[in-house]
Amino acid sequence: MRISIYQNKSARSQKVSDNLKILLSEHAERFIFDDVNPEVVISIGGDGTLLSAFQQYLDQIDQLRFVGVHTGHLGFYADWQEFELAELVESLLAAQPQTIQYPLLESLVKYRNGTQKRILSMNEAALKQISGTLAADVLIDGELFERFRGDGLTAATPTGSTAYNKAIGGAVMNPSLASIQLSEIASINNRVFRTLGSPLVVGPEEVIRIVPFNVDNEIILSHDHLNETTDQIEWIEFRVAKEQVSFASYRHTPFWRRVRNSFIGDEVVD
Repeated sequence: MRISIYQNKSARSQKVSDNLKILLSEHAERFIFDDVNPEVVISIGGDGTLLSAFQQYLDQIDQLRFVGVHTGHLGFYADWQEFELAELVESLLAAQPQTIQYPLLESLVKYRNGTQKRILSMNEAALKQISGTLAADVLIDGELFERFRGDGLTAATPTGSTAYNKAIGGAVMNPSLASIQLSEIASINNRVFRTLGSPLVVGPEEVIRIVPFNVDNEIILSHDHLNETTDQIEWIEFRVAKEQVSFASYRHTPFWRRVRNSFIGDEVVD
């Protein structure tokens, strides 16, 4: 098995990475360290580290699987914690893992010079204006849905629905649903300006297009942990990507248990 270990820069994660490499090296006949063409990428850190690993290996996304080892509180994408390295290695040796696949978000950006850029995100993409109010038309499958005014808009995958999307009042969605969720950030709603005022969910065949019409103002386009600032966006489209991200699950944690563990805990209130 070809393995790449991807860790964040903290001393804690580096130590965990070193310990894991020692354990894997004891089975050199089974494991090969390969950062160029891995079969399994083990991410050590938090969910942000895993998002970085995803972007690092984006061009190989159909050929590899991820495993998350969290070095803090339980990470949403992580099945393992730092004190479970020996158990992880035993699972890598003994088990044929279940592959869990999650939908990805595709963002297609068209710039005013005619060029286009395609972006894949595991969690979400967001469109915000640096100063003032973002004003944009929202179209669904080419038909005008609303004229938005507010701080911004975000499109999230089902797994990403537990991140920024949840913080701004979006719904938490099961990743078995191939869909994306569009949520408003502080929309302006009064007798003059009116939006839906709630998140909306579209399926795998639908396309959301955002067309900013105060085009001379700089906009921040963020996708996962990356950002771009530009005043050159003509429009951006969001859809469910044809690609999916795969996780090697040696002990599958059901989605709603992950949600409970991450946000509620085990305490039951009568």
